[in-house]
Amino acid sequence: QLTEALNPTAFEAINESHLHSHHAAMKGVTEKETHFRVTVVSEEFAGKSMMQRHRMIYKLLGEEFGQGLHALSLKTKTMAELEKSK
Repeated sequence: QLTEALNPTAFEAINESHLHSHHAAMKGVTEKETHFRVTVVSEEFAGKSMMQRHRMIYKLLGEEFGQGLHALSLKTKTMAELEKSK
């Protein structure tokens, strides 16, 4: 869903669920994919604030949040922003 909607030039999703399994909020949760660190580089983010970018991603993943996804750590940039930060 993310790749179709955002057509990213770079995309990385790292499952960090094992780092959070001991947290109180995860007690009794059997889903093994609950926390991800996600980096998306897309021109769809141009002119949008960080909050708007994150809302775009959360909206696209609404179904996944209903099925056990608990949290995302997001890095959202355009290619120009990525180049500038190097």
